[in-house]
Amino acid sequence: MPSAGPSTLRDVIDLRILREDPDQVRASQRARGEDQGVVDRLLSLDAERRSAIATADQLRAEHKALGKQIGKASGDERESLLAKGKELAAQVKEAEAEQTRASDEFEQLHRTVPNLIIDGVPAGGEDDFEVLKHVGTPREFDFTPRDHLDLGERLGAIDMERGAKVSGARFYFLTGVGAQLQLALLNMAAAQAGATGFELMVPPVLVRPEIMGGTGFLGAHADEVYNLGEDDLYLVGTSEVPLAGYHADEIIDLRAGAKRYAGWSTCFRREAGSYGKDTRGILRVHQFDKIEMFAYCKPEDAEAEHEKLLAFEEDMLAKIEVPYRVIDTAAGDLGTSAARKYDCEAWIPTQETYRELTSTSNCTTFQARRLGVRHRDASGKPQTVATLNGTLATTRWLVAILENHQLADGSVRVPEAMRPFLGGREVLSPVGE
Repeated sequence: MPSAGPSTLRDVIDLRILREDPDQVRASQRARGEDQGVVDRLLSLDAERRSAIATADQLRAEHKALGKQIGKASGDERESLLAKGKELAAQVKEAEAEQTRASDEFEQLHRTVPNLIIDGVPAGGEDDFEVLKHVGTPREFDFTPRDHLDLGERLGAIDMERGAKVSGARFYFLTGVGAQLQLALLNMAAAQAGATGFELMVPPVLVRPEIMGGTGFLGAHADEVYNLGEDDLYLVGTSEVPLAGYHADEIIDLRAGAKRYAGWSTCFRREAGSYGKDTRGILRVHQFDKIEMFAYCKPEDAEAEHEKLLAFEEDMLAKIEVPYRVIDTAAGDLGTSAARKYDCEAWIPTQETYRELTSTSNCTTFQARRLGVRHRDASGKPQTVATLNGTLATTRWLVAILENHQLADGSVRVPEAMRPFLGGREVLSPVGE
């Protein structure tokens, strides 16, 4: 049975690796553009912590042994032992305080270290990704293409003005055919998820701090997360978060292979630091809907599982018939929990560039270690699992669909695979036509 949830955050990166191969941690930090000096500070604090634990254990053992002697003593000997016991008790208290201090200081620093990258991940920042492949060719228009907002307004599909009136900047209404188009997209993704072995879920979108923190979203990216302080809950930016917490503090059965879930949820992001970027339309917004794949597997199977999630994403992109490229994201642009991330970026005609539609991350044991998710190995011993995630469809996809399939009169052709989910409609026409 599942427990009530993890009471504290666990180790982040594997302590065994930190102690036995600190150069691996330094190399990962260097590739990410992070502080390498944290490794030496951690090793020093780890030594202090272990020394403090050993000292406290020894003093407790001495105090316990002395208690047995006192029980057998009498007279002056008993008085002498009681005095010694009082002195030992004070030393134990002092040693336990030092153990707590050393452990807390170590854990606080340890939690700041992001996941170790996988060999082969490009070093560098946002612009240092490696293009793995291109699929499809950008369309050549014989008319001036309209952007997705212009098209959406003509179709009666997007209302940014009233979204801003009701909720502020970066909010919107999907109206009429826009709402239908999103539901068609997400239902198509849900159908694919079910057909490929994923269990569909509608998870909570409010989570407790230990679940949000356990997935790695309360570190460097905490300013992206909406917090309901009065309730001590967080709004999720992806259903990866509740799905990662679904098996917190459990030992799960992976004998038949990976456990795969697909979460359909509304997602919320503050978009802190994006002032002035993508202010037009629905490319970068505070609220959107998404179907997210999530997998638990054995660590040795994680890289193969990652390739499968990428293939599932590409199957969906093929269904919406847009040109795209696959990139291996550079280490400095990875999230805290990701050891490797592949993005699929669709061609956006009016921007004449590729923009992210999907991402899939291999988080190795980073999240599961913090959340206490394990499986039993062949000998029956509990071992930490690996977790992975990947986008299967999201509101942002409407941008690529509208722009790539537009016609000269402002109407939009519906990709063939989507038509059964849109009542068989082949073309979306401007309102009033």
